[in-house]
This record gives sequence, C-alpha cells and structure tokens, in this order.
Amino acid sequence: MELDPRRLRVLRAVALRGGMAAAAQLLHLTPSAVSQQLAQLEREVGQPLIDRSRRTASLTPAGQLLAARAERIEQELTEARRELTELNGRLSGPVTIAAFSSAVCHLVVPALRELATTHPDLEPEVVELEGLPALTELRTGAIDLVIAEYDADDSGSPGPLRGLSAAPVADDEYCIVTPSAWSPRPGSIKDLAARPWVASPPDTACGRALDRIAGQYGFTAHRAHTCLEFPTVLALVAGGFGAAVIPKLALASASPLAIALPSVPVAGHRRITVLRRDLPAGPEPRTQALVDALQTVAFDLGLTPVAMPRTPLHHS
Repeated sequence: MELDPRRLRVLRAVALRGGMAAAAQLLHLTPSAVSQQLAQLEREVGQPLIDRSRRTASLTPAGQLLAARAERIEQELTEARRELTELNGRLSGPVTIAAFSSAVCHLVVPALRELATTHPDLEPEVVELEGLPALTELRTGAIDLVIAEYDADDSGSPGPLRGLSAAPVADDEYCIVTPSAWSPRPGSIKDLAARPWVASPPDTACGRALDRIAGQYGFTAHRAHTCLEFPTVLALVAGGFGAAVIPKLALASASPLAIALPSVPVAGHRRITVLRRDLPAGPEPRTQALVDALQTVAFDLGLTPVAMPRTPLHHS
C-alpha cells in the first residue's frame, strides 16, 4: 500500500475544518480538487475515509486514524524545519499573522520592515482578524500567529486557549481622552460620571476597562456611542460627543482636539499578547522571530515590557 503524504495533508485539512469546502479554503484548492484527492487516497487504502451519507462530510474510523497520523507527520515536518533553521541560521517560508487594526498599524508594520532586513526570505502575510474567528483560524492552521489584547486588570483570562501558547508583547497603558471643547474641563474621572462616553464594544479590552473604571468610581457609564476602531472613537471625541478609554498605542493617530487626562495608575492597561499553536518542541523559529521583532518595536514605542515566562495556556 502506497500512501501519498500530500493526500494525507488534504485529509488532515478536512479533519481540522470539518468539511471539504472549508478544507479547500484552507489549502487554497477547489472543492473538486479536494474531493479528487480524497477519492484517490481511498483507492490507495482500499476503504472509505469520508462518510458521505450525511449532509456534512465526516471522517470514518479509518479516516480518523489516518488524519491523526497526518497530524504527526505535520509535526515532524515542523521539527525538521526547526532543525534546518538551527543548522544554517536561515529563516524562510510563509508566516501568517492575524491582528487588530492598531496592532497592525503600529506594531506589525514596523516589525515586518525590520524582518525584511534581518530575514529577507520570510514571506509574511497579514490578516486583519481578531476574537474567536482568529482563534479558529489559528487552531486549524490557516494562521500562524494571532495578536490579541485583553484588559490586564480584569480577573478574566483572554479566553479558552487549550492547545495554544501565549507570548506577551507588552503592556499598553490606558488614557482617558475628552473633548477639548468641554467646559469646564474635567479634572478627574469623577467629573465624567454624568458625561457621555464613546465606548468600545463590551467584549473588547477597552470596553471591559470602561466598565471596570466606572465600577471603581461608583457610576454607570452612559455609552452614547459604540465604536470598534480607535480612529472612529477619536474622531467622535474630537467632535465633542463623549469621553473615551484609549490605549497609549492608539493615541499616535489622536487629534489635537482630544486631550488626555492623567490616568496612571487609575485606568490600568491592556496586555498585548501573541497566541500560537502549542508545539511539543516549542515555537517555530519563524514565529519566534516575529514575536522578538514585535517586542522590540513595542519597547521602542515606550510600551511596558512584560516580565513573565512564555508558558502554554490550557484554559478549558
């Protein structure tokens, strides 16, 4: 019996994505090509690997067995790439990064410029994606790194991260910005209790920070506007429509019409973290090079380094 490893990779993609159409998207193939590869693999092994009796294709016991072996082969190939890199010191190949907008603008772009000089054979691809969709793509192998954020003063964790490892990039302090046209100008957070807010969505780091700060000062924030992107938030603040919690990194695009109130240590900070798949032998050199570059850029921008070990997170 001859097994083509390339077809095993197709079977692994079906197992990861839960269907042939989604596997085709992951592999950059057509669904027809995926179906043909699987049919040929079934002829090679002499038994069905896909249960086609259901609306959504699923793996038979034989398919599950081979998919598990394909996963081990993928891990061996990853380790082979690591050993080759250690042998010749050369990083090459694709690496896909998912990140939120302000991280792309202020961290990823400078990091990639640096890597273009130090490791010119790397082939980075940036995807503006965050939250659960980014984690799903990370787990299924479509993305190599996810740059995530969370309110570091919140008792909660970044989310369910089983099978992933976290590498901290930096802590990004919050500022509270208000319209310069407000009169009298607020002198403290208590002065903002009855004022409108331009809020980030509740499930974001800044959204949770606003709720936490309001709770600390005994008021309920009036969320007059809700915006996801910081340039939009800052535009509304500059227009006089509310105060906002903004991380230091995002203030690079702030209008001079918005003023920042002293907020340290009152407002706290968000933690910017890189998430990647947890591999038995540790992170791939390609992903580690990007993490190192991101940490350097963050330090140069004046963000606070995080002194903590890069340990796997296994929240369920």
